Amino acid sequence: MEFTVQDLIQALLPGAIPAPVGYPLAAILVAFAVLSAFVAPLAGVTSWLERRVWARMQSRVGPNRVGPQGILQWLADGVKNIQKEDIIPASADRKLFLLAPYIVFAGFIGAFVVIPFGSWLIPADLNIGILYLLAITSLAVVGILMAGWSSNNKWSLLGGMRSAAQIVSYEIPAGLSVLTVIFLSGTLSMQGIIQAQGWAPQDWFIFYNPFTLVAFFMFFTSALAEGNRTPFDIPEAESELVAGYVTEYSGMRFLFFFFAEWGNLYVIGAITTTLFLGGWQIPATIFGVTMAEHPLAKGVLEFTVFFVKSYLWVLVAMWIRGTLPRVRVDQLMAMCWKYMVPIAFVCLFGTIVLLVIWPDGNPALSLATLGFTTLVLVYFMWRVVYQIMHSRPELYLKPYV
Repeated sequence: MEFTVQDLIQALLPGAIPAPVGYPLAAILVAFAVLSAFVAPLAGVTSWLERRVWARMQSRVGPNRVGPQGILQWLADGVKNIQKEDIIPASADRKLFLLAPYIVFAGFIGAFVVIPFGSWLIPADLNIGILYLLAITSLAVVGILMAGWSSNNKWSLLGGMRSAAQIVSYEIPAGLSVLTVIFLSGTLSMQGIIQAQGWAPQDWFIFYNPFTLVAFFMFFTSALAEGNRTPFDIPEAESELVAGYVTEYSGMRFLFFFFAEWGNLYVIGAITTTLFLGGWQIPATIFGVTMAEHPLAKGVLEFTVFFVKSYLWVLVAMWIRGTLPRVRVDQLMAMCWKYMVPIAFVCLFGTIVLLVIWPDGNPALSLATLGFTTLVLVYFMWRVVYQIMHSRPELYLKPYV
């Protein structure tokens, strides 16, 4: 006998779902539950890892008591927040105050609908996937504005206004950078963008030409600003706004805002990987084995490649947060409108000109861009190692002196 998801929900909640809308609503509920089951541990482990990375950078220990190396600290924090009292200020707009964190969380969860973890591992391959992503992630600013306004607190209101100005402004250079990739791939589908690239670095859009390399930095910087990440965390600026838009929140509602922020780090990495780094692309043949003949192994390898590429940028975001100080509001807006928007326009028009000259691309230009980037990274890593060794000469240089 066939047993559907709708039947299961009707059995658990009799009469809860009207027949005409039963199946779509049941599908949405199940999809939300499945996505939450994947995203919750991802965001939780990211929160633990970020604290460990900061501790390492600041020469301290970090959470290391709950579980091996403190790996279960995020579960302990979740249990702690569940047990905390849920306080609603008497003068707050109760309905908006209660709804705001869930709006932010829904926008973050909804982004996973079109993220392609593999050639067949994607919840929905929409033909306007990247447009859907830009729209659904904008729900965050709605939730933050609701939180700031409904709290009836001047610090919360200032944080909400800052967030609105920041996110709306940085949507422009981010959108222009995405438009550069759309021109190259000729599609708005996330899978289509990945399929327009290859598995080798010289086939990735980041190295397609010098303009796309700059567009990559414009997009990643704008994504950090839209995610309220340091050095752009002025909406919550605890040193001047107490905690900004979350000042009046407590318990799980307080946690939901940061839950979305930590999980959004992976969304930023996943979008960056899709647009510029070839996504899940792997070689057709590995060690003489044709991957098409082993679909399960191929799917696992594609997911692994995509996850590692995406999480690399999560670590970069952690590194940036532990390194750079917070910018002022006027500096934030000036950088966007005076520098990033014009540069993004130059990248877009430069890419269009090169497409007119070389419609199928120029391999020599791609290799030159890749070579230049490699030299810069090698020099950067050399300087990092040099600074580390000379900061503690008695530890690193003594055996060689």
